[in-house]
Parts: sequence; structure tokens; C-alpha cells
Amino acid sequence: MENAALRPEIAKSWRRAELSGLRPDAAVDRLTVADIDRRSRLVLAAEPVLDQATRELADTAFSLILADRDAWIVDRRFGEHQLESTLDRLGVVPGRRFTEENTGTNSIATVFELRQGLAVHGHEHFIDSFKAFACYGHPITHPVTRRLEGVLDITCPADHASPLLGPFLRRAVADIEQRLLEGSRAAEQRMLAAYQAAALNRLRPVLVLGDDVVLANAAATDLLDAADHAVLRGLAMDAPFGVRQARSVRLSSGRVADVSFERITGASGVLFELEPPTVQAIPRRANPRPVQRDFTTYREQRTHVLISGEPGTGRSTVARELAGESALAVLDAVDAQHWAPTLDQLVASHTGLLVIENIALLPADAAARVGAAMDRGWFAFTGPPPSELTGPAADLASRCIARRELAPLRSRRDELPALVAAMLADLGSTLRFVPRTLEVLAAQPWPGNLRELKALLRHVATGRACGDVLPRDLPEAYQGSPRARHLTPIEQLEHDAIAAALRDCGGNKAHAAKQLGISRSTLHRRVRSLGLS
Repeated sequence: MENAALRPEIAKSWRRAELSGLRPDAAVDRLTVADIDRRSRLVLAAEPVLDQATRELADTAFSLILADRDAWIVDRRFGEHQLESTLDRLGVVPGRRFTEENTGTNSIATVFELRQGLAVHGHEHFIDSFKAFACYGHPITHPVTRRLEGVLDITCPADHASPLLGPFLRRAVADIEQRLLEGSRAAEQRMLAAYQAAALNRLRPVLVLGDDVVLANAAATDLLDAADHAVLRGLAMDAPFGVRQARSVRLSSGRVADVSFERITGASGVLFELEPPTVQAIPRRANPRPVQRDFTTYREQRTHVLISGEPGTGRSTVARELAGESALAVLDAVDAQHWAPTLDQLVASHTGLLVIENIALLPADAAARVGAAMDRGWFAFTGPPPSELTGPAADLASRCIARRELAPLRSRRDELPALVAAMLADLGSTLRFVPRTLEVLAAQPWPGNLRELKALLRHVATGRACGDVLPRDLPEAYQGSPRARHLTPIEQLEHDAIAAALRDCGGNKAHAAKQLGISRSTLHRRVRSLGLS
């Protein structure tokens, strides 16, 4: 059916799905299934309501599907088991995320997008395999905070659709919202009790961070600022309930504190107890990453250095730090045909550091000239990790006894608040990124690393001079879910391999798929599921 024949809200949803690269024949059952919290506040509040609704739907071809605030399916109920096996086969299972970019138009993804109730009739589904069904979805909103807590959906075969689905579902949603209200009061009482018990020692900083509640004693208030709250939330994101853990954390002030933390059973909060730091505050630096970079010996001995990492991780910045007060000349391997013929003259006249950037792209003849000149000059090379180098580039890298490998930004989420503060200072901005905004940023995949982060901050700073930056103030592409699903080791390896192939192929997915030995459709699915889009 042509988009013009669809209702306006459905046609717009189809357009969003198409722009994301989704195809109507996409297979939802091949999307990643993630671990979900089956005892979350939403699930506990919805459980008795879903039990009652399931009894009312007994022996009917109806299914109830509950998704959380990030559109991950967390529960399903069925009037008859035949529909359960059908939805399993289609991939509508707990642990799958239903957004328009991976499942198209439906009454979970589109309700999540629009934040309003919506019926989707058979032919209105974007994904072909869903067209045999009708569904109605409604957002679940917390009565106090007015924040989206989830989406409740009722699904049935298309020929069973009824105008009564809407009222039935709205009643169930109202009951869940009432239980969320009651549960939040009880949860707040549990958080308060945990805080009061821990805060008996007034000298020890104590903090409780909930979804909408912050409790802190005077010692914690003096020690921590809003950026530290975001770091602590990220630290405890995957902590199990009732299990105390301990870490050392560098605060935005530069001080290092020992932190013990525990998620509070029956509540959404985390209790943090800190040992007051005994070290003095250290000055903030333009690059706050606590990596030792004492290059004095390298300068004195004119040691060749390999500086590796993904694009945007700060390779050029480290090269400038290595040069220090020495003269610096930077040559890009992409332009080797221009500078390689005169390299010997440059080495003879240049007394400082010569940096060859992107050595993976260095032609063989230019690499040979550089290799021959290494005994007469001081060189640093920038490029991908050594394991990704081959041929002449790998040979040059092997002659560097000193190496600095820079971690990607996605592996440095706990440093994000300090990085944001330092970059804003460099931009001369007094903007303040509130903790919720920092959490949203920490959940991004950051394929462009520090360079991408700096560009984002420059964009935000250009649009406003001062004040607090909220999630809604970010560009739309960065307003995604603050849920940062940690990849398994295998997924991380897959993520990095695909990212490297896309870099090598200049973002061309067809060429990257060929290089990886997989189909283009498989690459598209893995790019979406691994957060590489």
C-alpha cells in the first residue's frame, strides 16, 4: 500500500522507518535479545494488573505485551498459547527492543515515539511479517513525574480487532500508573531508611541516588558535584540488588575517593558511602584522563613512538604533547605523494619531531623512504591499533619501542563528565550539563570519539550562552535512550571489527560487508543491534 493511503501518523512513522534504512522484509527475530530486569519497578507494578487482564482474556486470541521506558519488551501474557508460539517465531519476545528504526510501525515502537495511544491495523504495519495482526498501544506515565515509564500493547489477529481494545487497555494502564504511584512512595521510604542508617556517621559522605530522588548529607554535598552524580550512576548501572561493591573513583575535583555502593532492594535507588579523600586536589587539565604521559625521556633520547587508537581518540593531541617545546612537523600519509620525494631534505633540516599521521594509508614506496630516514630523525606515527596494521605500516610500527594506545570514548564513560567540563572550558562556555544529560551522553556509542564529543559540545554552546543543558537541548540524534547496555566480550569484539571495516571502507557498508565476509543485510542488522549506527 502506498504511503499516501495511510493515516498521517502512520505515514510519518513509515517515513521514519525508511529513513533509518529499515526494509519491510526485515526479520525481527534476528535482532539481539538483551538481559532485562524482571523485577523492575514497572514490572512489579504491572504484574497483578496483567494477571487480572490475562484472566479476562482467557481463551481468546489476544496478547498483552509490556515494554519499559526504553522500549525493551519485559513481559508478555496470552489468552491462548497458540499466539505465544506465533510471536516467538516472529521475534516478539522479552529482551528485544521495539523502536521504529528496527521494527518499523507498530503500537510499541510508534507509541514510544509519539508518547500517545495508537492503534495499528494489519496493513499499517511497516514490517511485512506483522501485517497479519492488529494492535493497540498506550504509554504508561508516572502520575507524579509525568515521565514515560513504559508502553502496554494488546495484539491480536487482524480479523479479531475491536474498538473495545482502546478502553480495555487504557483501564489497565490507569491501574498500573496507580500502582506505580503507590510503589514509588514505598520505594522512597526504603531509600530514606537506607540513607538514615548509613548517615549516622556524619563525617562519612553518604549519598542515595534514585530515579527522581537525591539524598545526601553535608559531607557528600561538600565533596561531590552534579558531574560526580553521573559518574556514580554509571558505576552502579549493572550492580545486582543487595550486593555491596567497592571501587576507586576520580572525582571532577581531581581527588580520588574509595566508594562502596549497593542497590537498595525494593527501590530504584543506590546507596553510596565514600571514604573522604586524603590526597589534595590536583589542578584540572585540558585532558583529564589519568594516563601517565611523561615524555621527557622520549624527547631526550629521541625515541620513536607509535600512537594508536580509533580516529578521534586524541592521537594528534598526544603527538603534540610528545613534541613539547620541540619543533613539530606533521605529515599525513594521504598526501605522501607530495612530501615523500623531499623527505630526506626535511629530515636533514628539521631538529624536532616528525609526525606521520594515518600510517595504515602509507604507500609502500613512501613507507620505504620513512624507514630509511628513521635513523636520522625523530619520528612518531599515528594510526589504528598495531593488530590492525599490515605490510609496510606494520614494519614501521615494529621499529617503535615506545607506544601509546588510546582507548575509545565508549570505554571511558566514567570520564565523560570531566571530559565535558574540560572541553567546555576550552570553548569558553559556562554551560552546565545536568546529570541526566551526562547519563544520556554516556549511553551513546561515540564512533567519532573525542572529536565527535567536541563537535557536539561546540554545537550546543553555539546555540546558547549559559544555563543548564537538559537532554531535550541535545540534537535529536543524541536524545536516545540513556540505557547503556554493556556488550558482552564477544559483542565488543564484533563491534570493533565492524567499526574497523567501516573505517577502512570509508563508511561504505557494501564494501565493509564484503571485507567481513557477511551479507549486507546481516551487516545492517549488526550495526543497529550493536549501536554502531
